[in-house]
Amino acid sequence: QVQLVESGGGLVQAGGSLRPSCVASGCTFSTWAMGWFRQAPGKECEFVTAIDWSGRNNDYADSVKGRFTISRDNAKNTMYLQMTSLKPEDTAVYYCAAGSISQQQSRYSYWGQGTQVTVSS
Repeated sequence: QVQLVESGGGLVQAGGSLRPSCVASGCTFSTWAMGWFRQAPGKECEFVTAIDWSGRNNDYADSVKGRFTISRDNAKNTMYLQMTSLKPEDTAVYYCAAGSISQQQSRYSYWGQGTQVTVSS
């Protein structure tokens, strides 16, 4: 059974940084592309970033380019999201997902439970 568990969210002031992570179990992590999505209150879930199985190819939403960095450590079955220069509009529940590298939610087969990121102004 595939499980994805996020951690590392929290409350931070605007301009600050956070580094959520996602640990996978029950799957061959190194064969899956991974992604981060987020959902703010009253809004639809949106793509944030994704990384392929090797870690050499990635994709970012325009809203986070230059501020967020996705990475993975296949030896640790872990994916990371380095978030810098955070803005109040980054406030959301952040979900990690495993599947095929894409901006579309439907391309991901497994999802974590989410971690809350709150950015205060």
